[in-house]
Amino acid sequence: MGRRRGELSLEEKILTRIQITDEEAFEKFERECHLKNLRPATIQYYRSELSSIQKTMIELNLNKQMVELTNNDVEQIILHLKEQIKTVSINTRLRALKSFFNFLDKKNFIPKNPIFDIKQLRDRQRAIETLDDKEIEKIAATIRSQNTFVGVRDITIFILMLDTGIRLSELVGIKVNDIRGSELIVRETKNLTERTVYLSKKTLQQLNVYLRLRGILDTEYLFVNVDDEQFKGRGIQNRFEKYRKLANIKKQFSPHILRHTYAKRSILKGIDAFSLAALLGHSDLTVTKRYVRLWGSDLEAKAKQFSTINKLNL
Repeated sequence: MGRRRGELSLEEKILTRIQITDEEAFEKFERECHLKNLRPATIQYYRSELSSIQKTMIELNLNKQMVELTNNDVEQIILHLKEQIKTVSINTRLRALKSFFNFLDKKNFIPKNPIFDIKQLRDRQRAIETLDDKEIEKIAATIRSQNTFVGVRDITIFILMLDTGIRLSELVGIKVNDIRGSELIVRETKNLTERTVYLSKKTLQQLNVYLRLRGILDTEYLFVNVDDEQFKGRGIQNRFEKYRKLANIKKQFSPHILRHTYAKRSILKGIDAFSLAALLGHSDLTVTKRYVRLWGSDLEAKAKQFSTINKLNL
């Protein structure tokens, strides 16, 4: 046997590491997620994406534990996925995988992080779809034509989301006492930071109509189903799809489209990026700046149209 070197080889490093199975790794990773107080939806996202990676490994005949993946294995998985799903979906999967392996690497459970130098795939920037005034009015008229409690509830949801740009997960978490006059306290936020959004006169009027019909119930949640229980996100998405078809709207109609529509209309009215980011609950300005870039030409046209000095003799 030759003289031992000062630095351990990769094979020797593996021997010094704590050996761990996928099941143990997932359990420890999920525990870490709970300790960080991540949202249940985020934890479910990790579960789903890591499970999908395992299925891909089976398809590729990678007969090993996920914790044993190498850089080459990850690249092979990416190439395989490119034949099956869109780039945005691959990047979503890679983000989950990176979080998982970063945790294992930090805790010294693996000899080398196989995704350390794997970058997100380049993807074309797609236009963000929004609703125009005619589409908004058409959808509103369709919802109001229902003439039922459900119709009143749904038009209230529609107007509230259009007026504030709140996320679907934030909307379903609203409780009656979160409404403080013209202010709405948004608690169930993506980044766990509460924020305040401000309600227009039209939204307040519609909320008052809905609250009179809703009445006093056992549940604290603002929006309820026909059984007087909390109205869940899936139910709202299904209702929106129904109205899209009834109104014969060709575009996608979803809660997130209303968020984008709110952002665009706010920018066209002249709101600054910092204020918009605060109202939307963005933790940084990356997405907000993209909104401004996308609709900047529209903003320029509005600025020229309403210029106040063109007629001055300067």
